[in-house]
Amino acid sequence: MIHSICICGAGTMGSGIAQTAAAGGFKTILFDVNAEVLQKGKASIEKNVRALKEKGRITPEEEQATLQRLHLAADLRDCRADLIIEAIVEKQEAKLDLFRRLAEYNDSQTIFTSNTSSLSITALAEQLPHPEKFAGLHFFNPAPLMKLVEVIKARTTDDTVIRTLLDLARQMGKTPVLCKDAPGFIVNHVARPYYLEALRLVENGAADLADIDDIMEASGFKMGPFRLMDLIGNDINYAVSCSVYDAMGKPSRLRPSAIQEKKVRDGELGRKSGKGYYNYLH
Repeated sequence: MIHSICICGAGTMGSGIAQTAAAGGFKTILFDVNAEVLQKGKASIEKNVRALKEKGRITPEEEQATLQRLHLAADLRDCRADLIIEAIVEKQEAKLDLFRRLAEYNDSQTIFTSNTSSLSITALAEQLPHPEKFAGLHFFNPAPLMKLVEVIKARTTDDTVIRTLLDLARQMGKTPVLCKDAPGFIVNHVARPYYLEALRLVENGAADLADIDDIMEASGFKMGPFRLMDLIGNDINYAVSCSVYDAMGKPSRLRPSAIQEKKVRDGELGRKSGKGYYNYLH
């Protein structure tokens, strides 16, 4: 039974997951080593919850209860919970280092999960103390609004852990989908052509990126590929493309884009950096 949840990483995804957990009735700990990022995450949650109240989607009592369930932590020793959700940089060694340190402060019954978009859950689990208690729990941005949650089962994950995570997602008002551990899981595997083909069109000079976005949105997509990549973050989207490309044996159809690689190298990550394919600074 899950009563407390600790989210490690207070960036856009981490703070969004923390808001979702707190609103779902769980004691929620939001951790980050960067005090500025932690406070920014808290401010974002407060702003979002206040907006929901002002729109009449939640009551003032629900707003207060959600914020009261939220606790900030800057010390890893305070990250003790029934469930840990990791939402840090998309690098395997960084994630493994965090999980190994967290294992020192939590008992063998704690469930550890990663919000990774594409890294192998099995590869992570097999290098941790209790691989049977490890799974993927992949939310989508913005986490408070997006209903889908991928629950990814590693080869080592205990079935009771999967059932617990599926129930947990439903308690949060989400629609969980059970996935096998495969490159990109379901959504990010299916979505690669949406991004990569759009990038190819721009690389080849066949179309302007804004025109592509407008056409796709006029065709029924909620967001065009470039606006969506800016929302997700070009660093994250590019990392997923590289991960899926490598895991699938480097087929030419999945080759990451040089345009996006340059965006990442130049720090043009999208909305979170103020500039990506579009300028958000004005």
